[in-house]
Amino acid sequence: MMSRQAFLCSLGSLYLSLLFIFLLMDVYARPANNSVLKEKAADSKDENEILPPDHLNGVKMEMDGHLNKEFHQEVFLGKEMEEFEEDSEPRRNRKKLMVIFSKVDINNDKKISAKEMQRWIMEKTDEHFQEAVEENKMHFRAVDPDGDGHVSWDEYKIKFLASKGFNEKEIAEKIKNNEELKIDEETQEVLDNLKDRWYQADNPPPDLLLTEEEFLSFLHPEHSRGMLQFMVKEIIRDLDQDGDKKLTLSEFISLPVGTVENQQAQDIDDDWVKDRRKEFQEVIDANHDGIVTMEELEEYMDPMNEHNALNEARQMIAVADENQNHHLELEEILKYSEYFTGSKLMDYARNVHEEF
Repeated sequence: MMSRQAFLCSLGSLYLSLLFIFLLMDVYARPANNSVLKEKAADSKDENEILPPDHLNGVKMEMDGHLNKEFHQEVFLGKEMEEFEEDSEPRRNRKKLMVIFSKVDINNDKKISAKEMQRWIMEKTDEHFQEAVEENKMHFRAVDPDGDGHVSWDEYKIKFLASKGFNEKEIAEKIKNNEELKIDEETQEVLDNLKDRWYQADNPPPDLLLTEEEFLSFLHPEHSRGMLQFMVKEIIRDLDQDGDKKLTLSEFISLPVGTVENQQAQDIDDDWVKDRRKEFQEVIDANHDGIVTMEELEEYMDPMNEHNALNEARQMIAVADENQNHHLELEEILKYSEYFTGSKLMDYARNVHEEF
């Protein structure tokens, strides 16, 4: 029979083991350190701040041809998008959404019309434009350290390679002396694409020097009609399989290169095809002839097109218009909050009347 002392020792060991397991579980279950993640994100942003971003706020398609999954939230929330985080307190988000509703409803009739939503979409898109302009000022200073108001391709190339880990002084010296640069194939391909973009952003008369305004077009093609057309050509080039400079439905919904490895991947691919088919047929193909031309894609991509904004307003209303009156009431927006804000509000109906 076990002695009392041995039993207590055994119990103590068991307690320590369980304590260790719980502590270990807590470590793995605990959310990541946000400050560390933010520092890493900041470092990543610093490295890539002079690179044209793939994602453009308020533009329906990414620069790589993927659909912008956050578009509805971007044109409904504008700069306030970051305030609606997934882990935010639902009651706080509900109140913020109510404030937005009252701002969109300019005639105070307790419902939002397509025209009111159109005006709001244009206003929020302009916010993203102004945000890009302010960020561009900072990014331009990073590539124009001498402050002479223009940047050459070589100056940009040096900064770009430095952001990729190359020694800035060595690269600058080699470029100055026209020496060969030892660059890996992938980086060289990116450079070649950037150089094409650089030439496109260089307004007539071409001097291969970009001003701050031209650099904005380089980073954000949505700010320039010429660069918007260039971006459309790039997207069509990547998706066009028969070389006719137009897109059929089958070309637009073709899956990215890769194989389906499991059911989860198959589901993702099915969603890809479903979303792109709907966007092609209902939105991009304006005359519904089964073909998307460069002109149609350009109109679709233009974030400041008022006709597009009105169509978008009607579509957004249709998603949540449960009583089919072609307007949005507050209760409808709260119920479909995830569509408008990316944040799902719980118990919206129980709280709406006591707060509004």
